[in-house]
Amino acid sequence: MSDPIIVANGLSRRFGDTLAVAELTLEVNRGEVFGFLGHNGAGKTTTVRLLNGVLTPSAGQARVLGLDPMADGPALRRQTGVLTESPSLDERLSARLNLSLYADLYGVPKAEVKARVDELLATFELAERADDRVGEFSKGMKQRLALARTVVHQPALLFLDEPTAALDPVAARQVHEMILHSARAGRTVFMNTHNLVEAQRLCDRVAVMEHGRLVAVGAPHDLARRLVRNLTVEFELTPDDTAAALQALHGAPGIVSANQRNGVIVVSGAEREAVPELISRLVQAGVRIYQVTPQEPTLEDVYFALHSDAEVKP
Repeated sequence: MSDPIIVANGLSRRFGDTLAVAELTLEVNRGEVFGFLGHNGAGKTTTVRLLNGVLTPSAGQARVLGLDPMADGPALRRQTGVLTESPSLDERLSARLNLSLYADLYGVPKAEVKARVDELLATFELAERADDRVGEFSKGMKQRLALARTVVHQPALLFLDEPTAALDPVAARQVHEMILHSARAGRTVFMNTHNLVEAQRLCDRVAVMEHGRLVAVGAPHDLARRLVRNLTVEFELTPDDTAAALQALHGAPGIVSANQRNGVIVVSGAEREAVPELISRLVQAGVRIYQVTPQEPTLEDVYFALHSDAEVKP
């Protein structure tokens, strides 16, 4: 059963003549990692600001953690953690002092600050550098420290804006692990990203924004099955059967191409429902099939299918 922690109804924000967010209606459930996808300028950051009560909506309303972001902004922000795309850290201070400072700002009881800071430094693999100046840290270490700072007051809801932007693959993987750790700790994570591989790996559900409008929402695999009908299918055969296989597949309805590659027949453009018919054609032609591998569509396929649809709409 759903347990929405974020509810937006017709939420809109206009900047002059530009409609940055248009009639957003959306629910995010407690305990899920929710990906908010879109190109730069799609309205992702504006949405986070609206949901945290930093911006006033031009229309519509929202409830976050049961609160009205505009009427209850300070109370709401005490319960959320926000990681901006370029988090500000005091690079003159140590990691320990950065966390302690923010713990004080968020009202963490003074008797709990030291133990909580020590725990976060260990969790985010910064304990050995706890008393070093942050200015000496790598980008990955700074991002892990920023994540630790985001949860220092133990918020129920995290907003992460492009959490791995400009990080190398090793640092990005470390940040992914930290996000999953936060989710396992029971937090809801609302993550803005245009990294589709990242979203597919981390997110329970995703929403896709296009020019300020919500164009799709759902679990990545459900969106892929619903929105990307055509598959690439590989048939592993004996090399002697390649010519017969290509002949059998010639003219099969619904496929774009069938080619041979290292003893494997690669069929492009097949609809999922047509795969049994393709197998039947090969069997009737006496082709020996060792393996059939449909290449399932990815979130990237979904995103570009949606993007293409949006481009042709008036």
